[in-house]
Amino acid sequence: MLRLFGLTLYSVGMAYIEAMVVVYLRRLIPFTDLSGMTIDSITSFLRENHIYFEEQTREAATIIMLICIALLTGRNVREKIAVFLWCSGIWDIFYYVFLRIWTGWPGSFMDMDVLFLIPAPWVSPVAVPLGISLSMTAIAYFLFRIPIKGRG
Repeated sequence: MLRLFGLTLYSVGMAYIEAMVVVYLRRLIPFTDLSGMTIDSITSFLRENHIYFEEQTREAATIIMLICIALLTGRNVREKIAVFLWCSGIWDIFYYVFLRIWTGWPGSFMDMDVLFLIPAPWVSPVAVPLGISLSMTAIAYFLFRIPIKGRG
């Protein structure tokens, strides 16, 4: 349980950092609400503000960090998958919690968000990534509960 607590703290900390990046970007770049924006207009906005590629590489770094923490802490393939799912899920949930605290957004679970930019923008209501994240943490918790063979 201590390991799961540590993974949770790591994920919450990284969620905070990710949310702060968004807070800073919103303060530096005039931001328009996503409702009514198309994927093409979102892509244009990011490119016009010279942050499209930078955001893609930041997202790639996030995935690399999640893979690394899974590889470093999982004792077998099942646990490595569980760590990846757990950290990803907790990270994403708390990302939205911190954005809500710092910016007041999202105002509802139906607010639109740009979820990912790799390979192209993915846009959906906030409820979608939150539902996926809750599912990921539930699956991870189940995988953590399965005993390792030979350890009963």
